[in-house]
Amino acid sequence: MRRAGFGAAALAALMVSPASAEQVGEIGVDWAGNDIIVEAIEDPDVQGVTCHLAYFERGFIDRLANGNWFEDPSNSAIECQQTGPITLGDIDRSEDGEDVFRASRSIIFKTLRVKRIYDADRNTLVYISHGRELSQGSAKVSISTVPIPDETPND
Repeated sequence: MRRAGFGAAALAALMVSPASAEQVGEIGVDWAGNDIIVEAIEDPDVQGVTCHLAYFERGFIDRLANGNWFEDPSNSAIECQQTGPITLGDIDRSEDGEDVFRASRSIIFKTLRVKRIYDADRNTLVYISHGRELSQGSAKVSISTVPIPDETPND
């Protein structure tokens, strides 16, 4: 029974189609090949908003030295801003929000996610980057907000 539930959850996760990212920068941080990767993510459901996500990617020498071949840290930072006229698409307006982007940080069990939450009282989009693990949550989060101009059309 547990396997069927896990399989259904994995299938549902594959069916979600969050935004894709475009790498815009890569900063070498040490001699072991560790890098900070910077990616641009355009919100697929909110035209005119772009987020820049930075995260740590372990190099080959670091993986070899530490014996942890299959995962990267959950650390990330995010900044989002209006990059054109904002048009709200069919977005989830619930308190839980919805995934805008996600990328695997290990072979199976860890993902880096960007979630969008709509704050209707303040007419603001809240973007949160965080790590998600199967067995443990992560306290490593980063947040950015984008105010929505009053004249913004809603689809």
